[in-house]
Amino acid sequence: MKNLEELRKIREEVKKSMSMRDGAHRGKIVVCMGTCGIAAGARETMNAFMQALDERGISDIALTAAGCAGFCEQEPLVEVEIKGERPVRYGHVDAAAANRIVEAHLVGGKPVGDLVFG
Repeated sequence: MKNLEELRKIREEVKKSMSMRDGAHRGKIVVCMGTCGIAAGARETMNAFMQALDERGISDIALTAAGCAGFCEQEPLVEVEIKGERPVRYGHVDAAAANRIVEAHLVGGKPVGDLVFG
């Protein structure tokens, strides 16, 4: 850390990240972050979701992490839960897939069929 302005910037980024995890939301995205998920790129997937939500100004979707869901071959594994709808589980979610999910499922209301797992 070099100065007070840099500290303020870090604080704002952390506050924005934390706001994605709490409060009243119409739904949430759960990224599995067990060791198998992290090894498969789940951190990059989480960052891609954060960026995609931020770019589109979507603030009513919580973004959270979970442990291993037991489907290691499908990692990075993501579940999208919208209130009043059945949860949708997506497999092999990389940054490009995260953007597709945000655009089609969260904005457009239609799950991305070729990424749905189970």
